[in-house]
Order: sequence, then C-alpha cells, then structure tokens
Amino acid sequence: MNKSITIILNGYRRPHTLAAQIQAIKKQTVAPECVMFWQNKDSDEKFDYSQLNSCLVTVSNANFGVWARFAYALNATTDYVCVFDDDTIPGSKWLENCISTMEKREGLLVANGITFLDEDYVKYDRYGWVNPNEDIVQTDTGGHSWFFKREWLGAFWREAPLVTDKLRISGEDMHFSYAVQKYLDLPTLVPPHPKGDLEMWGSNPELAFKYGVDKNAISVNYHTSHFGEALKSTLNKGFKLLNG
Repeated sequence: MNKSITIILNGYRRPHTLAAQIQAIKKQTVAPECVMFWQNKDSDEKFDYSQLNSCLVTVSNANFGVWARFAYALNATTDYVCVFDDDTIPGSKWLENCISTMEKREGLLVANGITFLDEDYVKYDRYGWVNPNEDIVQTDTGGHSWFFKREWLGAFWREAPLVTDKLRISGEDMHFSYAVQKYLDLPTLVPPHPKGDLEMWGSNPELAFKYGVDKNAISVNYHTSHFGEALKSTLNKGFKLLNG
C-alpha cells in the first residue's frame, strides 16, 4: 500500500470548514505526501492561512470555478491525487479505503456516486455517504471527493472544456467520468461505505448535510438546469450512461 498521494483542497466561501478538513487529513491512516490548497478569490471571506503552514498554497485573484483545482492538480508529483470539495470531511480511513479499492478494481473513485435514470438530471440514484454501499459500486459519475492516478489528468484535459458562465460552476464531475471512460476505458466507482465503519467513508454525513445545503452551496444558489445542461453537453460528446 506504499503509494504516494497528493491532496487538493479548495477554498471559496467556506473558511469555517478548513480546520475540520485539515484535522481529518492529519488523522488519515495513510498519510498524504503533499497537501495543496487552491483558493478562488471572489469573495470577502477570510481564510486562516496559519492552518495551511505545511501546505502548498495558491490564491487566485479571480474565480475560475470548479475546474481550476483539476488544473492545479497537474502540479502534483505523486502517484495519486485526491481532490476534495470544501464541504467534505472524510473519515480517517478514506485514503486507505481508496487505495484498497484501486487495488481491487481501477477507476475514478468518488465519495458520492450518481447513476442517472434519465438524461435531464432529474431522476437518479446515489451511493456513498448519502446511501451507504457495503461493496464497490459502479456509477455514471460522482464527486465530493475524487481519487485517481495523477496520470489520468491527461485524459481530463485532452478535451479542454468550453467553460461558459453556466458551466463554470458545474460539469467537472461528468467531464472527468466521461474522459476516463472514453480515453482510458475506466469506470467511475464508489468505494465501500459500510454502515458499521464511518471512518471508511468519503464524507462525514452529519457535516456533509450541514455544509452541503448552506448558503454557499452551488445546489442552493443555482437552478438545477445548470446541472442538466452540463449533463446534456457531456452526453453530446459521447458519454455513455449505465442505463443508456
């Protein structure tokens, strides 16, 4: 299990979650080699950078949306990269769980997997911290945490996405799943989230519900049509759904 990992954190309007994320990273049973922090500078929120003394920190003077952190991840030099949403606080065994899952079956690993039941992002099933799965589950896409081999970023950026105003805040999850499917023939997978061991989960459910629906949540601030547009755009490129 000697695989090196870089963690990518991102800051926007949730400075209050940073301390919990840092503590969760320090508690990981498989310690990351490097932690990198990207901040989209488009708010008056004040981050306590003293919490990031052991991290590589980059603060942008503009908001490049949800895509920039995956460009930032190209600077990692480790075998694996794990990107976290700023409302996601992983259990202490999450990285260990991801490595173990990757050794059993390679794929883009997520903490919140989504399987679409239509092509409008209206009906779907979810797996992971919101709907615990005892075994590895394949889904169409997912997010909250993405664990992957660093080299797979080549597939992510092979088709540079046209990031319109609407798509600036959505679509990176579907694009990544599409890219690894098309260019690497790899699935999107949710590692086990056993009900008896929350330390293996990709996100603490109590905190995920608390932070994920606050005033800063994309799902709260933007109409669901944004996500439907992102899905249709990805389908038009050739993304194949499990129920397609």
